[in-house]
Amino acid sequence: MQWLSVVQLALPLVHVVVVVPTYQESENIVRFLTAVRGAVPTARILVVDDNSPDGTGKLADETALELGNIDVLHRAGKLGLGSAYRNGFAEVLESESFKGLCDVVVAMDCDFSHDPATIPSLVALVEQGADAVIGSRYVPGGGTVNWPTHRRLLSRWGNRYTSGVLGLNIHDCTSGFRAYRASALRSIHPTSTAAEGYAFLTELVRRLIRGGYTVVEHPITFVDRQFGTSKMSARIVAESMLLVTKWAATDTWSKLRHREPKPH
Repeated sequence: MQWLSVVQLALPLVHVVVVVPTYQESENIVRFLTAVRGAVPTARILVVDDNSPDGTGKLADETALELGNIDVLHRAGKLGLGSAYRNGFAEVLESESFKGLCDVVVAMDCDFSHDPATIPSLVALVEQGADAVIGSRYVPGGGTVNWPTHRRLLSRWGNRYTSGVLGLNIHDCTSGFRAYRASALRSIHPTSTAAEGYAFLTELVRRLIRGGYTVVEHPITFVDRQFGTSKMSARIVAESMLLVTKWAATDTWSKLRHREPKPH
């Protein structure tokens, strides 16, 4: 798949909404929202908090009053990454409060593993014609910092396996730093997905490519978090690999069923 690189560009003129799921991010949330506001002053930000016991949601509310143009969606409890994005995307794409005010949806983590200063570059590629832009660790110019060797190997192997068996031709299917054209995201019905964790991120890429949309990759440097704890677990990784294998088998069976019989 083609990947593109652009220099830091002027702030986008399109309406941008940044969606960020949070759970136990009290050490990061205020700095994160301040950094996003500095990188894209006109962007609207939607925080989707899973009733964090450490008060992340309350801090987000307080920062929203200070900075403005920030909404906080408080959920009942920890329901998972995919679920958080489904709720967040539904709010951005379907609610009256965002109607007509969203051209590009940016999804990213709150822990500074994704640099807010990169947002304008991702949005610029959507303005130039891409339907979705993936902030990729695995194209030239991309990379990871402060990751242990076993985690780097697991991520690289997992992404190669995922891209290969699903025929996606994407280097970083599980990157959570993305910019979507709102119309393209709406058309693949993200609220109808069922996966959680990294499988949810792969499911969106799979739907976009199956739908004929243009997905490009932009190099990023992923920096492991300094504060808080990672939400990745063995269960999440296992679920992702099992679902990817299931989708690959379904795709293969579908192709076989629809293959026209050879004439005798």
